[in-house]
Amino acid sequence: MDFSMPVELVALLGELDQFIESEIVPLQQQDDNERFFDHRREYARTDFEAGGTPRPEWEALLREMSRRADAAGWLRYGLPEEVGGGGGGNFEMAVIREHLAAKGLGLHNDLQNEASVVGNFPVVHMMLEFGTEAQRQEFLQPMLTGEARLGFGLTEPDHGSDATWLETTAVRDGDDWIINGGKRFNSGMHSATHDVIFARTSGEPGDARGITAFVVPTSTPGFSVDFHWWTFNMPTDHAEVSLRDVRVPASAMFGEEGRGLELAQCFVHENRIRQAASGVGAAQFCIDRSVAYARERVTFGQPLARRQAIQWPLVELQTEAEMVRGLVRKAAWEMDRRPNFEISDKVSMCNYRANRLVCDAADRAIQVHGGLGYTRHAPFEHIYRHHRRYRITEGAEEVQMRKVAGYLFGFAGPGKRA
Repeated sequence: MDFSMPVELVALLGELDQFIESEIVPLQQQDDNERFFDHRREYARTDFEAGGTPRPEWEALLREMSRRADAAGWLRYGLPEEVGGGGGGNFEMAVIREHLAAKGLGLHNDLQNEASVVGNFPVVHMMLEFGTEAQRQEFLQPMLTGEARLGFGLTEPDHGSDATWLETTAVRDGDDWIINGGKRFNSGMHSATHDVIFARTSGEPGDARGITAFVVPTSTPGFSVDFHWWTFNMPTDHAEVSLRDVRVPASAMFGEEGRGLELAQCFVHENRIRQAASGVGAAQFCIDRSVAYARERVTFGQPLARRQAIQWPLVELQTEAEMVRGLVRKAAWEMDRRPNFEISDKVSMCNYRANRLVCDAADRAIQVHGGLGYTRHAPFEHIYRHHRRYRITEGAEEVQMRKVAGYLFGFAGPGKRA
């Protein structure tokens, strides 16, 4: 075993840092763009009169960041060469996502909507694996340039992690499908041109088979974005969507009929491992900032760093960060070499432990920094509020643990015995 970082990857991180310093930091500092990143960030970013969705100026800045990153060859690094990507694998992406999060908050890697100089494109991976040739031609490049945006409509008002029980239906009508139902926390709908809708087309509630995905234009009659949920971190892009007799052609089917949950699994696998890597990076940032503050902050005549009440919680966090980092990188390395279903339990382990770690680290950073840590002049409340959602999205941590239990006890996975 060789646990040293590949020389090429170390060099890549150095080049990435140089790009950020030369292109992205100046962009953040110009034209009063810093207003989006200081204690006013929620007001600056959020159009409260438009349902709490992102302000156009904020999204324009993100588009410019993405344009510069794409022009420099960074944005698509984790995508295959066939779509102009750099071919970076899961291991490289895990290291990069951790590295970017460990740098702290900034335009280079914004938390709120997961915009980053090195993009995470789960829907693109879905399209590459499951899309028809016509769908790839229609969507791949427009999705990467921002001309098209696909939302993701799986969760429903009465069904979240229990996706096999979803109640949205699609019924054949000649060469078309008629979709009826509703979606909750439907991501990206303030600007989506299309929505990936999962609907039951056959089988019974609770069956994994019989759910089909459809790419539905948001302009289709009967498709309605009813309102946006105001979330712990604002702005929001999580909508309540209703579908009433929405008619789509057979060509709208995404993947095979009845096997839509395979697409959903592809989507969450891509997100789970990279969220975990980002969680480790953000946790390390909180730990490092807390250690630095404890060394310089003097109370009762000596630095906080000399007190075990400060030392030991940070020691515990640093130890866990080292362990979770190793697990994330090992799982990502295996994802590049084995079918994902074989290590789905390892991905779930990474996800729930890393999400919990960063929330604990942000909470401890607030405590170490005292009153200042509780203010929005410090970054920790923003980090906490953002990463707290990942203990629910992409499968709540209880669902992740259930996945691990399924593999452990033989109820699920390649070693299924019962």
